[in-house]
Amino acid sequence: MAPCNFKVSVLAVVGILFAQQVVAQHRDFLRKVSIQEVKADLQSTLSTILGNPSLTAARRLQAIETSTWQTFQSLPKNSAGRLAPAAVRYMVHGYFAKEHGWLIKGLEPHGMQLNVSQIHDVNILQEKAPLLVEGLLEARQADRGLAHNDIVAMIAILEQLMFDESVTLLEAAYRLNELPVDNEIDQATLLRVLSSYQILFSMGSSADLFDVEGHKKLVSRQDVVGFALGTVLNFEFERRHRVNPFKPVLYSFESAVEIMMVLARQHGKWQNEECRNMRAALVERDSAGLGALPLGKFWEPSQDSAYNFDESVEYLRNIGALDESTPGNPKVFIANYVNGPTNCLAHSAYYSVCCISECEHTMTDLEHYVAAPAASPEKLLDFIDRHSDEVLPAGLSDKLHAIAERHGGEVPLHGRLFAQWLHFALPHECPYPSVVQSASALTASQWLDALPLVSEQDKASAGVALSVADVDIEGRWSDDEFLPLHAPPSQPWLSTSTIHAVVQLIAVVAVLRSAVVAWKGMGSIRESDKKNDDFSLHV
Repeated sequence: MAPCNFKVSVLAVVGILFAQQVVAQHRDFLRKVSIQEVKADLQSTLSTILGNPSLTAARRLQAIETSTWQTFQSLPKNSAGRLAPAAVRYMVHGYFAKEHGWLIKGLEPHGMQLNVSQIHDVNILQEKAPLLVEGLLEARQADRGLAHNDIVAMIAILEQLMFDESVTLLEAAYRLNELPVDNEIDQATLLRVLSSYQILFSMGSSADLFDVEGHKKLVSRQDVVGFALGTVLNFEFERRHRVNPFKPVLYSFESAVEIMMVLARQHGKWQNEECRNMRAALVERDSAGLGALPLGKFWEPSQDSAYNFDESVEYLRNIGALDESTPGNPKVFIANYVNGPTNCLAHSAYYSVCCISECEHTMTDLEHYVAAPAASPEKLLDFIDRHSDEVLPAGLSDKLHAIAERHGGEVPLHGRLFAQWLHFALPHECPYPSVVQSASALTASQWLDALPLVSEQDKASAGVALSVADVDIEGRWSDDEFLPLHAPPSQPWLSTSTIHAVVQLIAVVAVLRSAVVAWKGMGSIRESDKKNDDFSLHV
């Protein structure tokens, strides 16, 4: 794929972006607060990616195109074959979640909402969202949408902006280790610098980039060398034929940046091991295999004290993780909770590193398998049969056929009903599609500072047992359907009243034309005037 294909779509957005006046004070130390800074960064990024891209940049564009093409094919499109903003958000979020374990601020998955028809109807672009995202999404809003090339360019530029942010952190890591960036360093020193980088990244906006003594204490209390060491050894192995084996290996700042880029890409997947362990601890408590735990079971202290869950009912309800279908016996959806905002452990100015949803991978595989916005029940059942060894609960196959019948014979892949069906088919992988009232409820920023915790009194009064009704899918099934990625049908350009007005106008013009022609026949007309009149009449 030639990178120049992206120039027109992206540069059109840049004009809009540069015209925006941005003056804001945010606590994030890497947040851009002036249009001049944003403009300079954007020009540099565009020049790198779209101007005369390096071989590495060209490969990144190709990799992004390959990774996203099948998902693009599976999403509902408008008449021009483009994606509406909500579908763009879904696609970009899915790419970063799958490839890096990143949750982009402003592109969080906001679940099912009753009143969402367009992306600008909810405040998804939080204060930390990249300005480029806002420009790209709004530039194509009016009836056109984004083509695949637009989205690939958008992902590439966002990715580069985030890597640029990581370079700033790496420079701070050198400074905190009292090392100039123009010095070459040995492996032990490099590992110390990379450890500092990972600690700064994990601390996010609370990190002090200049407190040398305080940082040394932090490094002494944390062991993050193992993850960095493997990346450094891989870097050395790939370049073993380019270096002199008789000289000690030294690393320039440019080499450190290359290694840091790999760390940044893989940090989410490395951190996700903790999420897997937490999910396993919750699944172990789910003896019925429902994917949901009674509140008492959820709040129950862990025997080995590895995991204690103390989030309040208010929080669980707001993020859509509370199942209240059985009166008097609320339960917690395991997948919804694990993928909730409080389990985002690292935060940068542009994104958070959160637990990677197992269902994201399932949906990606399904989108590749179907390559269309909808599929027959038989095709979906065949996919589930290939994907999972578990036997579907009784009646679930009938539910899938009922969804298809409701939509003319095929099941929309990105609707609420199919998401609900997937939850019951894969209860520990896929979250229940709860209807949330507020888009901001699922953003990490809302809960980081003041997470509401459960009281000991509420813990003591919570139930721990399941009833027969809890096991019955029919009692827990909701027939509410939402298609959040489908753009609403556009209004016809010509309404009935407009057509009548146009017909009347044409009639009047016809009468006037006849009158003018008759008038012209009454006398001679100069040649030049005749030409002008003929032109006017033709128009």
